[in-house]
Amino acid sequence: MSKTFYTADELAQELGRDRREIEKLASRGQIPGRRVADEWRFNRVEITQWLEQEIRNFGADDLAQLEQSQQSVELNNQIPIADLLTLETVQVPLDAGTKPSVLRALVEVAGRTWQVFEPAAVLDAVIQRENVMSTGFDHGVAIPHPRNPLPEALGESVIAFGRTLSGIPFGAPKRQLTDMFFLVLARDSRTHLQILTRLARLLQLPDFVPALRAAETSPDALAVIHEADQRVGG
Repeated sequence: MSKTFYTADELAQELGRDRREIEKLASRGQIPGRRVADEWRFNRVEITQWLEQEIRNFGADDLAQLEQSQQSVELNNQIPIADLLTLETVQVPLDAGTKPSVLRALVEVAGRTWQVFEPAAVLDAVIQRENVMSTGFDHGVAIPHPRNPLPEALGESVIAFGRTLSGIPFGAPKRQLTDMFFLVLARDSRTHLQILTRLARLLQLPDFVPALRAAETSPDALAVIHEADQRVGG
């Protein structure tokens, strides 16, 4: 059974940062933590949720450093998205016009792998995460996922991608409409964070989002994603 809390040293190693920086951020309330007997303790679930939001504001170097610290044995660390996203888990166009129908459709797409053992439980977990806070990013992209890993509901971690024919309200910043969706279903928190970080790095490539939106078929979209994944490298 994994530990519930990080020490300052463990969190520094997990994030690829200096312990003094971690303690400074915690003392300023910029990272969730609490003092226990003069030592900082950081709840793993709270840290994961904090990172999910902070990733949106990280620069390229910070994202690369975080991804390096999260390398998972489940993934090929050079091209992690290509490991989990295949033609069978890409659907362009995605036949959905509302937020609930998008989430249902994405879980169905992920289920083509036969690695989603409990689709109803997975869908419920993804909806619960969206009810806490939308996973919509800027530029019409969203990355829905459960709040916690689902090792019992999945055989292997899965990524599914879909693009709707038009944008829909998904809770993105500034009420932007969303038309491109990456569903991330991970069996452990390290894989989960590595995938989110890699996707954030892809989204920072200046030509990635326009090229992905212009892809008219599932094979075209997969080629754009895999090429960008290769370009970002390790």
